[in-house]
Amino acid sequence: MSAQASPDVAAFPGLREAEYPDLPPGQLNAATHGLAPARTIAALRRALDAWAAGRPDTAGYEDSVAAARASFARITGTPLSQVALAGTVAGAVGLVAAALPAGAEVVTFQDDFSSLVHPFAARTDLRLRLVRLQDVADAVRPGTALVAVSAAQSADGRVADLPAIRAAAEAHGARVLLDATQSVGWLPIDAMSYDYVVCHGYKWLVSPHGACFLTVRPGAEPTLSPVFTGWYGADDPWDACYGPVPHLAPGARRFDARPAYLAYVGAAASLALVEELGVQAIHDHDVALADRLRDGFTSLGFSPVPGPSAIVAVPGVPAALTDRLQAAGAAFSSRAGNLRLAPHFYNTPSDVDHVLNAAAS
Repeated sequence: MSAQASPDVAAFPGLREAEYPDLPPGQLNAATHGLAPARTIAALRRALDAWAAGRPDTAGYEDSVAAARASFARITGTPLSQVALAGTVAGAVGLVAAALPAGAEVVTFQDDFSSLVHPFAARTDLRLRLVRLQDVADAVRPGTALVAVSAAQSADGRVADLPAIRAAAEAHGARVLLDATQSVGWLPIDAMSYDYVVCHGYKWLVSPHGACFLTVRPGAEPTLSPVFTGWYGADDPWDACYGPVPHLAPGARRFDARPAYLAYVGAAASLALVEELGVQAIHDHDVALADRLRDGFTSLGFSPVPGPSAIVAVPGVPAALTDRLQAAGAAFSSRAGNLRLAPHFYNTPSDVDHVLNAAAS
């Protein structure tokens, strides 16, 4: 089968040549791990070379941390002071979970990613209500303390009804925690519409593992405790290395985890590229490619999970088809019984066609 041309799929002229010159066809797996651009690899190599030569650039590392934090703030519409550094999604969610009073009710999607769900399940003194994704908003009721949900689902790409969830939470006085790891970078997210947003950058922000962020809406800081804060959460970290921290940083920065420097060296370069391209443009590009994939698999007799989403999930794909994709050098994943494909800004219609032609052969 030859996929039809799709001139309406927007491209980023010169991007592939400048940032991904050696990318083989069919690499549609951003939902597992985004692919670092050339500028990010170059920044990491410079940092590693300096380290190997005995000249680790601490000041340069700090500049990269500041640049990555600022980029993430702009991408998510967040005041700079409200972006904290995190190590993992589970760690950031655990900060929220640990601060809830005993008996607090938490509503979440029953099959959401474990890093979002388990920190609440681990607290056996909380009332955890697990519901279907389409029922999250309706499940919020008087007495609900927190709604926790992923903006886009890892397993099948479904996008939560975020306006309905926000409205239900506001109506009942509940707070909202959003896991945006599978969305920030392709789906426009206004982080200040939620009390807490956590995002690890190694997927759609094409950054190294370890560059993770937590936003806290102004006024929500008192709901969290800086019990996990070390010297890096001080107003002046380098003057607060010993003894109790005398003055915590303002806003969400008081919850900073000590950053993994090399991860943020890479993140600063990668997030700069995301800003240059623009999240709305990336969204339009990614979703158009994803729609092309869904149409192609539908024509092959499958029933992909409907969009709009940059994540394409196709249930019921036989092993022989995935074997053909692997033989063709395609990159994809299998999640919850679905073949999962996830095109990103570095992909083109030819990548989609490569996969569809392999699937049809």
